[in-house]
Amino acid sequence: MLVAGTALSLIAPIASQASESVNLEEMNSYVRSKKTSQRFDSDTFQNDVKDGLAKVNSRIDGLEARQNNFEAGGFSDTTVMDGKAVFTVGALDAPDSVTALNEATVFQYMYVMNLNSSFTGDDNLYVRIKTGNGPKDSAGDKTKPFNETAYGTYLSSANQNGDSLKVDKLWYSMPLGDSFTFTAGPKIENYYMHGTTPSIYKPVLKQFTLGGNASAYGASTSPGAGLTWTDDSGLAISTNFTTKSGNSTGLLTNEGATSWATQIGYTQPQYSVSAIVNQKYNDWEDGYFSTANGKQRTYNDAGSTNIGLRAWWRPQETGVATPSISVGFDTSETDASSNSNTTMYFVGLNWQDMFQADDRIGLAFGQPQKREDETTDPFAWEAYYQFQVNDSVSVTPAVFGGSDRNGTAGSDITGAVLETTFKF
Repeated sequence: MLVAGTALSLIAPIASQASESVNLEEMNSYVRSKKTSQRFDSDTFQNDVKDGLAKVNSRIDGLEARQNNFEAGGFSDTTVMDGKAVFTVGALDAPDSVTALNEATVFQYMYVMNLNSSFTGDDNLYVRIKTGNGPKDSAGDKTKPFNETAYGTYLSSANQNGDSLKVDKLWYSMPLGDSFTFTAGPKIENYYMHGTTPSIYKPVLKQFTLGGNASAYGASTSPGAGLTWTDDSGLAISTNFTTKSGNSTGLLTNEGATSWATQIGYTQPQYSVSAIVNQKYNDWEDGYFSTANGKQRTYNDAGSTNIGLRAWWRPQETGVATPSISVGFDTSETDASSNSNTTMYFVGLNWQDMFQADDRIGLAFGQPQKREDETTDPFAWEAYYQFQVNDSVSVTPAVFGGSDRNGTAGSDITGAVLETTFKF
């Protein structure tokens, strides 16, 4: 209202002045005297159109230049990223004598990104970036409900990076001819370089990965390299090594623990069988699927010879009562004069598409790697149902446990978790 009033007050004297001093007839006479004739033809409008198109093309060229500048700072066309986030809520029940396990209900997460880049179309540079807030080892403080290896409660989704994004895996692979693949990297584990998949069971607990994560397949993220030969018939042979301190004390030295694994396997669409010999040097220990005594054997500053047998089979169709079956057996021998041998076994069952598309039921059990002088019979198990909400989200309730799990009488545990996985 203030603006309107001010505008009217300005217009009023101008209008009054115009009526007093402007001669309209003289103005019309002046306009008539200045009129010029202009002829319009087809070229008149064509020139206008040409000018307009030139301006449009100029603007498009500018946008393309800006787009090229943006793409120069983005991912290569041959780089693909995917990842997932896992939310875990759960709790444990354990005897008072087990001081390493917290029985309170906890909520933790894991987040991972996978980057795959190709430079020739056949090679691959792989980078995994990972973080999580799972508690780190802290002996006797009851802070590790789902990160404890001695009792098998370490989740496959667990991560202890303390909310910091870190490079978790990094390696490069390339073909050598039609049948060979060479792989090397500063952050890799042996089983990524094997030619045959040892197990198709999808676990909740890390102890049940690889058909039993004990001495034969136990690994550590380290510098390493390997060579794999594959044949169209399904036969595959691989040999590879990793050295735990290979980024500092050197590769394949007496100062660093080294794992050298050679695997031979045969795979068809419905089944697979494989055998592995893994030579481990300089007191290399494996703890995911092992008792305390099975892990801490007398190595005499030498190492161990580990033999693993694996096989899996699956039905032709999913949604049937018959599950896929994965089995494993390990035996390990050190140079010690006594108590030098350990053994383990594993069985994993999966049913898919039972109640709806892409769902999964899992059941696994087995004996952790135990030393020959142990008088207990340690046992571990898990059961879960993975419900697929949509293509990107799944919910997995799971229960697990073990009797005399750490090789000690009475060290029975039971746990339950609810995991929600978001894939992107």
